Amino acid sequence: MSEYLLTGIGRRIKEIRLSKEMKLTETAELAGISKGLLSKIENGRTVPSLPVLLSVVKVLQVSLPEFFQNLHFEPEGRYIHKKAHEFIPFQKEDNARGFQYFHILEKNLERFTIEAALLDIEPGSQRQRVSTDAYEFKFMLRGAVQYDIEGEELLLEAGDALFYNGNLPHVPINRSEETARMLVLYLYYNSENT
Repeated sequence: MSEYLLTGIGRRIKEIRLSKEMKLTETAELAGISKGLLSKIENGRTVPSLPVLLSVVKVLQVSLPEFFQNLHFEPEGRYIHKKAHEFIPFQKEDNARGFQYFHILEKNLERFTIEAALLDIEPGSQRQRVSTDAYEFKFMLRGAVQYDIEGEELLLEAGDALFYNGNLPHVPINRSEETARMLVLYLYYNSENT
């Protein structure tokens, strides 16, 4: 399975859409999906169904081989070993400020797909609450944030952990003067394997 396939699909859609100077709303309408769904796909917050993916690729007017050509596929093995310099920086939301993600790995398991990332949250960072079609596990490595889940704030400090249903609107808020860092694990349920 592709190590970056889950998050790579969304980034690839966005890359092609922007290269063709297509608006998010226009692309979503032509593909017969909502703007919100397309945004969640592009930001790696949901996995598109095969019919949705094919519809979007058709609207983008690229062939399937062309669409998949830049996605990274890694061979199966007994383990995955990543060096820190191999973590890939990326941003999820365009309108977020002060949120820097580093993609560590992605692995498809029998019932779940797991994605691991580091997230640096700068002081004064800003982003709206988001939802993700996954369970989320957060482990604070450095600093502290107020973690807002549906308007309820929880203090997370270095060494603290949090697990929740990512469908609940959420956002970490850094009110300190230092950059906070957390390990983020997304557990996407593979419903087709039931």
